[in-house]
Amino acid sequence: MVTEITTSGAERKMLSEAGYADPAIDYYLEKKYMGHIENADQISEKVGSCGDIMKIYLKLDDEKKIEDIRYEITGCAGAISAAMAAVDLAKGKTLDEALAINDGDVFKVLENIPEKKHHCIQLAVKTMHQGIEEFKSGNAS
Repeated sequence: MVTEITTSGAERKMLSEAGYADPAIDYYLEKKYMGHIENADQISEKVGSCGDIMKIYLKLDDEKKIEDIRYEITGCAGAISAAMAAVDLAKGKTLDEALAINDGDVFKVLENIPEKKHHCIQLAVKTMHQGIEEFKSGNAS
């Protein structure tokens, strides 16, 4: 008898066995903040030491709070889940509040990812901080 497993079910099982906690897996599978923002106030890009590429789009409201963030990512499950968690932490925050978000904050949201993927969290946070700093310095794309 052959048991059929859905693609997301198989992915969830593999990621769990690799050391990803359920929140991290959910972020990876849902990818709810992937894509671009038309007329973004800032677009920035960063390449990680592993070769993963993250492009961030920031949209601010009239009070200069983060209204929306989207990432485009060429990378692994760790990079994607970390970026999605970073968005949840930053949406609705002021630029300075978002700059205060650190790797530990993102890790707490994810609960766990494999140790060899911790650099993905750093990349997501550094990409967000770079976008904010470039916007604040007037280097808006």
